[in-house]
Amino acid sequence: MTDQAARKHVVIVGGGFAGVSCARALAKHHDRVDVTLLDRNDYHQFQPLLYQVATSMLAPGDIAYPLRKIAAEFDTMSAHRRDVVSVDPVTRSVTTASGETFSGDYLVLAAGSQPNFFGTPGAEHAFPLYSLDDAEKLRTRIIQAFEEADWDKQRADDGAITFVIVGGGPTGVEVAGALSEMIKTTMVHEFPELASKAKVHLVDHGHELLAMFADKGHRYTAEVLTRDGVDLVMGVKVTEIGPGHVTLSDGRVLRTRTVVWGGGLMAAPVAGATGLPQGRGGRIDVQPDFTVAGFPGVLAIGDFANIPDKDGKTHPQLGSVALQSGGAAAKTILADIEGKQAKPFHYLDKGTMAMIGRGAAIAQVPPGVELHGKLAFAAWLGVHAALMTGGSNRVNAFKSWAIDFFGKERAPQALDRSGEPRMQWEDDDVAAAAPASGGDAR
Repeated sequence: MTDQAARKHVVIVGGGFAGVSCARALAKHHDRVDVTLLDRNDYHQFQPLLYQVATSMLAPGDIAYPLRKIAAEFDTMSAHRRDVVSVDPVTRSVTTASGETFSGDYLVLAAGSQPNFFGTPGAEHAFPLYSLDDAEKLRTRIIQAFEEADWDKQRADDGAITFVIVGGGPTGVEVAGALSEMIKTTMVHEFPELASKAKVHLVDHGHELLAMFADKGHRYTAEVLTRDGVDLVMGVKVTEIGPGHVTLSDGRVLRTRTVVWGGGLMAAPVAGATGLPQGRGGRIDVQPDFTVAGFPGVLAIGDFANIPDKDGKTHPQLGSVALQSGGAAAKTILADIEGKQAKPFHYLDKGTMAMIGRGAAIAQVPPGVELHGKLAFAAWLGVHAALMTGGSNRVNAFKSWAIDFFGKERAPQALDRSGEPRMQWEDDDVAAAAPASGGDAR
């Protein structure tokens, strides 16, 4: 039996894929390690499915799981709802917004990411999609937009039901496909006079969608989205966002009340309050075993870190990378406790996937095989269900996916329970001066 004085305390900041994976892996060694998990929310969210909450395919509870319920699985793990605002890497301690301090023998920073707006003016008018709160706000805005146009049919020409999605990566593509499906399968029944007037524009500065895939995948993605009525606006940037418009780099103005931002990620705000070296995206630069040079006992993982690969580049910000980095970081800590040399992180690539529309998906699996259509859709279902936390979440998600795939309605229906006030329509001079058509981007 390990002596009590030899027990180590690990403080983990962040209850996402990386933080929860690390906490669980460490808590299994209850004879050696005590784990304290801190997160600003009291739940773990399945971030890859936020877009499905935003488009009424899944309910919020389908992708959220209580962190305290996870902690209850282990005798030596505790979870607390705390907002960490600063970090002292020398003492391996963190301070919360309420002034509390948590310290440990090891400190693992897994605080995740936030949207990177790249200095775009008016970004406060956009809707990012990086938290459950973001997803619920976007869902409210989408439904609210149709309600506004229902109250006053002229609002449809003022951009009420014109939706602009920024970014041609997985987030942008998945939102565009799901929103288009939502309009065709739900809004066409709930707002039959308006659904045909709704427009979905996807804007990206590049010339290919889902750049991580091969050319065939780019074409397939574009064909599916175009078939579903999404207007692809490629090779231009969004230079400004207003309360009722977006301005493009070629001078065009699109009238819209809903701009969804999927244009990039950067480290969560607390990264700037760590005193640790930051690299690309404001993320913490780490060594191959997740430790931070010059700060013993401090590790950074997941989207919060620039994790080097064997070629000297950094791993992408993917849920699978975050999940594996958490388990590997736990091994680094356990090796250090035993006085052993930690092994460098080796990422096992199980494939990259994206959902594009009903029964339409794309998957790239090792060694470079690319799948399209129903086969990729099946692979997507299996991987995402396996990653979800909690059996009830899996059951509810599969039920909703089945209804969405085989039925004509979304599950649940598009309902807004937020009580948000109506939109203000006299707040955008640029939109008022733009063509009433919304500025067709094609």
